[in-house]
Amino acid sequence: MILENKNAIITGARRGIGRAAVEVFASQGANIWACARRQDDIFEEDVKFLSKKYRVQIFPLYFDVTNEAEMKAAIQDIRKQKVNIDILVNAAGIADNSTRFQMTSIDKMKHVMNVNLFSVTLITQYVSRLMIRQNSGCIVNIASIAGIDGAPAQYEYAVSKAAIIGATRNLARELAPNNIRVNAIAPGMTETDMGAQIEDTLKQEILGKVIMKRMGKPEEIANVIAFAASDMSSYMTGQVLRVDGGM
Repeated sequence: MILENKNAIITGARRGIGRAAVEVFASQGANIWACARRQDDIFEEDVKFLSKKYRVQIFPLYFDVTNEAEMKAAIQDIRKQKVNIDILVNAAGIADNSTRFQMTSIDKMKHVMNVNLFSVTLITQYVSRLMIRQNSGCIVNIASIAGIDGAPAQYEYAVSKAAIIGATRNLARELAPNNIRVNAIAPGMTETDMGAQIEDTLKQEILGKVIMKRMGKPEEIANVIAFAASDMSSYMTGQVLRVDGGM
């Protein structure tokens, strides 16, 4: 198992790529803080099921990524456990309804940037401080091919993910002396709630450019996240890995 005895924090763990990452990490032996915005019985039961299935520890952790006080309190709870934090996966993110650039409001732009960039920056600041003290760690950000190629009618989303790519490369340089690696995964169109929001015409246009002629599955993205987080990629940092079916 490539993540055996590693301790990981995964945001956006309730569904989509984040939820898939929790299961893949658990299957590879990691102990996990599975972070979600709010508590509910379904999520609690899912976490218990995965923990029992893979015989690892999975702790549900609740905070709104846009609420600094909640996030700080959550990280302090983790710190009290007095264990190394080996991995941070920043999987929480949003994509708003598609609109043309001329119709994109600044308020909408601020909301998407707040979730997709500023919240990632904040939690990475908190967690990287712990990693610096232990002189080790790995951070995996979830970007998007939209941040590389652009995306029609998704200006604010594409810009936020391009910013994540820039942040990944910059942070990789800054944290390398502390033995902390930072990489990003750039998924293509994936079978998630977010992917389902894409209008059919645009979806077919995108799939027409994918040589595998299908959407990706969340677990296929999660498998690459696990590789990037593991010691199998110990000499890789500052990279953006496209997982897009050959787009």
